[in-house]
Amino acid sequence: MRTANVNDRLMLVFDDGMVDVEKASDGLFPSDPQAVFDCWPEFRAWARSAAAAGHDRAPFDERDLGAPVPRPRQVFAVALNYSDHVAESAATTPAQPAVFTKYPTSLAGPTDTIELPSGLVDWEVELVAVIGTKAHQVTAADAWQYVAGLTVGQDLSERRIQLQGPAPQFSLGKSFPGFSPTGPVLVTPDEFADPDDLALGCALGGETMQESRTSRMIFPVSEQIAWISGICPLLPGDLIFTGTPAGVGGARDPRRFLAPGEELHSWIDGIGDLRNPLIAGAAYPDGPHGPDGRHTHR
Repeated sequence: MRTANVNDRLMLVFDDGMVDVEKASDGLFPSDPQAVFDCWPEFRAWARSAAAAGHDRAPFDERDLGAPVPRPRQVFAVALNYSDHVAESAATTPAQPAVFTKYPTSLAGPTDTIELPSGLVDWEVELVAVIGTKAHQVTAADAWQYVAGLTVGQDLSERRIQLQGPAPQFSLGKSFPGFSPTGPVLVTPDEFADPDDLALGCALGGETMQESRTSRMIFPVSEQIAWISGICPLLPGDLIFTGTPAGVGGARDPRRFLAPGEELHSWIDGIGDLRNPLIAGAAYPDGPHGPDGRHTHR
């Protein structure tokens, strides 16, 4: 099953078009793409029924797509979760998932334009897992049962704010408006031959910057869910950005950051593509605190 947010309405996605969920279900399920997670098991059963599949399909414009999960209550992210990214970061492999948060106001859609607040904004393509039912103290063996679906994400990072001391500011540096584009659709795990082994990557100006497979994660999705839910409950509609592979701009020599006029293209096989145009924000290129020195990254 695939769902999408089209002009703030929940849609079922088929090869030949989309079905408006509220209209097709005669109001049984909401039009709000976020509200459906409060009744996700019931919705999933209906969406796979003949009643849902039998409705007429409507075309759509990709420019009308919003974030599949537009207003999550919690957004978690995991740092240093691919060995090659650990190596390029000159870091130590974590003993458990290294978790931080991204604020929900940073969410954006798959074609939304992103304003760059400075000349030190980096890219990080990631698989994003969406929680379907409340998960608290679940085991890794059971964790996939709590996943509603998967989508593509970018964990954009303003490296100066993220790493300035004395304590790093991961959550702030990664939560400027537009710094969490997701989409284009939400895909249930059973659509994949192996949801733990998906090809992902991103490119700028046609040049591939990152390319890997999610099977190379240090902590797979199930272990991340078990670790986080052992500390705090995961709620329906919550997001987990599951980590990025090597190839980020801050690790390059010379360093390479996002620039106005570029388009950041991100993809995961079996889910789709993000294509986010980049423009200068009001404080570009120096950002709110002036130019910076030689920070490393995470």
